[in-house]
Parts: sequence; structure tokens; C-alpha cells
Amino acid sequence: MSDNNQELAKDLGLLSAMTIGIGTMIGAGIFVLPGVAAQEAGPIVVVSFVVGGLVALVNAFSVAELGTAMPKAGGAYYWINRALGPVFGSIAGMGDWMGLAFASAFYCIGFGGYLTTFVPLPTVFFLNEVQLGALLAGATFVGVNYIGAKETGGVQSVIVLVLLGILAVFSIGGFLTFDYATLISDGGLAPFGSSAILPATALVFVSFLGYAKIATVAEELKNPGRNLPIAVIGSVAIVTVIYAVLVTVMVGVVPWPELSLETPISQAADIAFADVGLPAAIVAGVASMMTLGALLATASSANASILASARINFAMGRDKLISDALNEIHPRFATPYRSILVTGAIIIVLIAGLGNDLEILAKAASVLHLIVYALMNVALIVFRRADIPDYEPDFTVPLYPITPIVGALLSLALIGFMAPVEIALSALFVVVAVAWYFLYARAETEHQGLLGQYILSQSEEVPGIAVSAAEAVRPDTADYRVMVPLANPRTESNLISLASTLAKANDGIVHAVHIVQVPDQTPLQQGSKHIERIDAESNKLLAAAREDAKTFGAPVETTTVVSHESFEEVFNSARRTGADTVVMGWSEDRPWAAGRAESALDELTHNLPCDFLVLKDRDLSVDRVLVPTAGGPDSDLSAEVARTLRDQVGSKIALLYVVDGEDERAKGEAFLTEWAVSHDLSDTEVLIDESGNVERAIDRAAAERDLVIIGATERGLLSRLLSASLVFNVVDEVECSVLLAERPSKRSLRERLFGSK
Repeated sequence: MSDNNQELAKDLGLLSAMTIGIGTMIGAGIFVLPGVAAQEAGPIVVVSFVVGGLVALVNAFSVAELGTAMPKAGGAYYWINRALGPVFGSIAGMGDWMGLAFASAFYCIGFGGYLTTFVPLPTVFFLNEVQLGALLAGATFVGVNYIGAKETGGVQSVIVLVLLGILAVFSIGGFLTFDYATLISDGGLAPFGSSAILPATALVFVSFLGYAKIATVAEELKNPGRNLPIAVIGSVAIVTVIYAVLVTVMVGVVPWPELSLETPISQAADIAFADVGLPAAIVAGVASMMTLGALLATASSANASILASARINFAMGRDKLISDALNEIHPRFATPYRSILVTGAIIIVLIAGLGNDLEILAKAASVLHLIVYALMNVALIVFRRADIPDYEPDFTVPLYPITPIVGALLSLALIGFMAPVEIALSALFVVVAVAWYFLYARAETEHQGLLGQYILSQSEEVPGIAVSAAEAVRPDTADYRVMVPLANPRTESNLISLASTLAKANDGIVHAVHIVQVPDQTPLQQGSKHIERIDAESNKLLAAAREDAKTFGAPVETTTVVSHESFEEVFNSARRTGADTVVMGWSEDRPWAAGRAESALDELTHNLPCDFLVLKDRDLSVDRVLVPTAGGPDSDLSAEVARTLRDQVGSKIALLYVVDGEDERAKGEAFLTEWAVSHDLSDTEVLIDESGNVERAIDRAAAERDLVIIGATERGLLSRLLSASLVFNVVDEVECSVLLAERPSKRSLRERLFGSK
């Protein structure tokens, strides 16, 4: 849609998701690294792979919870950005993105190495034959991802299923010739001591990077609440078992000092099947099959990593941490094609520049991901502690908060066993990410993380150093967002003008949302196929909104949402976009006719996501504004809106307080005067009505006004069923426009049902 935010289609099933994880993990890591790692740890390297799997499994629980709570493209980056804020989001995004780019280059180099055993390749300029093969592989899989996630998932499924079959053949042949004497032939199980386990784990951890990448395509998963936990946790468990079996076979067939540094599985297959007594031709065929398996493994890893890294880039562009131009969706393939091309270019540069040093590529990928995993676990704790309404995961980590704390500590501890060059390289990327945030992203992004919001909201209770840090990294752009749901072109102009006034007063932004409702019988995916018709309607309505907003000088964003529920989607969109205020039009068949913004069910079970202003438009003018008040949170919001109108457009404000008889007048004047001073409205007209009848008092005062701003009723649901609410009667009786103001508040179930205020 032109000028609209866009979302990715949901077309990946459980098998595709599972194979993305397995395919990313079973790659060059297991086909190349066992020989290198065995030189550092000896046969106990099997334990290193298991330990790596356990570290991954602890983190996988957190991935599953966060992914089911917020199935968004970008995965760990998205969660960290929302919970910890854009400075950590920049670190996570750059770290995850570049970590996957390093991993993709590593896998492509592995592919190129095995390719040269089948197809002789020339040396071109400064590129050797392995690098040339790697470049061909990288270009191929960038093209596959460019075509689309559905095609990617299909290719991935075929690759992984064939690969698992080949590895099963190798495992069977290897166990037939497994020899424990070979396993301990040179120095026993731990020739370098048990202290060598963790350094070797740090080396091979690149083999476990695939599980979190499933979450980067969570926005494209069918039924993510069920499929994501199964795919994430299941892929880690399956791969850990596979690694333990494969590495055990290798070091039990070939003495560990002799295990090949380049092709350990092919070498072990040669020896194992020759020892079984098979003819030389069959042994050669098996060796070729192992090489084919290595090609498939490295190809699947490169393919899945490119897919995931492009989604990270897409998510960062959507949050304006990098150029929003990268959000462009291909009109035919529905993929973020620019993001994929940029990622592919980075991978090619890494292949050309570091293709001769696989260990640096592997360890740099691991360190960057471990930093992201540590931040991800902290983000989970922040989401839990913040208790935000839209954080409702279908899966929760066991033993909270122990599990995420252990996950963060294990991830950071493993970094300490990396070589200094990889740690320095990764630290450099963190510094670059922070510098990028302050030099570019801070002036572009609008969202502040939950952690920063909490610190600044509790500035009197939080240590000063934390407050200073939160203020230092707070985005420069508007964090205040006014959402306007649009449906009727006749009322759109006044809604946008009111929203623009509020946004401009708070250095904020107007977000116009056109919610297009389709029947329940029509799947959303099918409904979206009528996008050309929807586009025409939305573009016309949203273009008018943009023009109106420009009149007031407020920046504006526009989005079209296809939904089965038009009214409920207003609240969902407000939560999803982090709106501070919603300005919407009045309709007689909506629940606010009874004096509140929510539906009856939502009123009983949820709090509002933000402030709500509901306008009953009777040729809106804001020259003369009446604010009836008796105190309370909604009256506070009424005062804020009135003050904004006074300061921004020169509205003349009158305050009204109703008392029961002349003897209460002095008390009423004292209350209203004090209330006006506390709300910075001391220069306004003060009206005291002695009739005791609130509705008639408002009606009389409104006769000389253009707009009445009235707070939502505090009466409970059952109480309102017995008699009409004050708000309803006021709206029905006055001749001017009415603005219902409701602020989120915590009320007990008893108050929601029986409140009588």
C-alpha cells in the first residue's frame, strides 16, 4: 500500500519453521568444526557440544515465551528494543544482523570448500577457488530469499529431510565400526583436562545459532502460539542429540589427533565403511554422499541465516533505527527485498575479506549472538515486571525468574572463553551500534523502551545515575503518539485537527489508522487479496488526513489494518503502536453511549491501553470550552485537553462545579479554585451552579459554549444498567460538540460492577 506501514504474510507452517532452526544449526559447524575443536579438547569435545546445546536450550525457553507473546519479524531484536529501549535495540539489531551475516559467510565458505571437491573452480583476482564457490552459494541463496519465505521454507524442508537421511546412514555405519580404544587412544577422554570443555564450547557454539532465528520469522508463522515453542525447543533438543551422536562416532572411528580439520565427516565415513568390508566403489559412493550431505548442510545453514538476517534488517527499518526505505515490500514476492539485497552485499564482502579465516567468522558470529541472548533474557524479565496488557504469551518459561537469569549469565560467561580478537571485534560492533544510535537513530526513532519509561516515571525513587542514563539515551523524536481511527470522511477533518493540536503540544506524532472490517467468514489472508480496492479507499481517506495534519504542522503516519473486528481493533492497534492518546468519533451503537470507552466485557477484564477522547461532533469549534468537574482521573485528562486548547489555539475555558444549595457555594468555590490552580487553569472562568442537578447545570452552561469536555462515568456496569449515565444524557441534551475523556485507571471488580460515583 502506498504510504502505509505493511506487514508480512503468514504462510510458514510448523515443518518449515522447524527446518529453519535445524537447517541453520546443522551446517558448517558440525561438518567442519569437530576436527578443529577436537584439537583443543580431545574426545571430551562431545561434552562441549552437549554443553553448547544446554546453553542454547535455556535460552530457547525465553525465545519461546517472547515469541508467542510478540510474534514479530526481528525476533530477539524486536523484544530487546521494546523492553530495553532503542540504544539496546541498536546493539541487539546490529549484533544479530551482523552475527548472522558472519555466520552466513562462514556457512558459504564451508559450502565452497566442499563444492571444490566436486567441481574444479578457478582463482579469480584475489579470490581462491573456495571463496569463488562461496560467492556463488551466497548469490544463489540471496536469490531464493528474494523470491519469498514460502519458497524458502519449501527448499529448506527438502534440504533438511535429505540431510537427516544422509546423516542417519553415516551414524549407522559409524557405530558398526565404533571402537572405544580408538576414542581413548591418545591421552584418554580428556587429554587437555576438563578445563578444555568450555573453550571448545565457545568455539562450537556457532553450531547452535539456528533456534532463535525461527522467532525472526514468527510474524510469518501460522498459529505461532503453538508452532513457535515446538519449533524452537524441539529443534534445539533434536540437534543436540544429533551432534552428540555424530561427534561420538567421529572420535570413535578416527583418532582425535588425526581428525581432519576440513572434512571430518567425510574422513570418518571413508574409514568406517571401508572397515565394514564394503567394496571400494561403494565406499567411494558413500564418501561422495557425505560430501553431498555437507553441501546440503552448509547450503541450508546459509539459506536460513540469510532469511533471518534480512528480517532483522526489516524490523530495524520499521522502527526507524535504520532507513525506513528498507521496509519496502516487493509487489510480487511480498518480501523485504531491499533488506535482503543489503544483507547479501554484506555477506559477499565478508566472504571476500575474511574467507581465509573460518575461525574468526565462526567465533565472531557466536559472540555477537551471545550478547543478544543475554539482553533477550533481561528483556523477558522487564516485560514480566512491567505487566503490560498486551504481553500475554501462550508459553511461559519454567522456573521464572531463574531460567532467564541463568540464560543471561551463561551467555555472558561463554563469551569469556572466546579469543581476544573475536571479543575485540564484537566489542567494536557494539561501539559502532551505540555510535550509530546517537548519530542517526536517536533523531529518527520514536519509541522509548519500557525500562526507560519506568525509570523516568519513578525518578524520585530510582538512583540518580539511572535517571541520568535514561534521559541521556531517550530518543530525540516524539515519544508522544496520538492515534486516530478513521472510518467516516465527513468527521475525519475535525478528529485530525484535534489530534494534531494534542500532538503538536507534546512534540508528538499523529497516527491515522483506517480499520477495514471483513466478515468473520472471510479469512484475513483472503480478504487482503482485495487489497487494490482497500488501497483505493484507504489512500483517499488517509491522504485527506495527511493534508489536515499538515495544516497544524504535526507529523503524521498512516496505516491500513484489515480485521474481523473494527471496534476491538481500535484498542488492539493502540496497544500495538504504543499510542499515548486515541481520538475517535462517537457512534450511538458503541459502548461509550453508556459513558465509557470500553465494551462491557473489556470494562470488567482489562484496563484501557491509553487515554481515550471520543468526540460527538456537532460542527466542532473550540473557541469556548466548558469543563464540568468533580475531581478524579478523568477530570485530570479533561483539564489537560482544555489546557492544550487554551495554549495552542487560544480557547476560552470555563470550569463548572455543581453544588446542592447556596450554603454549599463557598465550599464549591474553594474546591474549584484549588482544582483550577493545581491543573494550571487558574486564569479561566469559574462557574458554580447551586441547583444540585448536574445534567441541567451542564445543559445551561453549554448553551453559550462550543465544546463540552466531560470525564467518563465512574459508575459501575450494573449500576448503569438501571439508569442512563450522566454522559449519555449530557450528549443527548446539549447542542454543542461533546468530548468524552477517559484515562486508564485501576478499579476492583466490585467497583467495575457496582461503583456508584
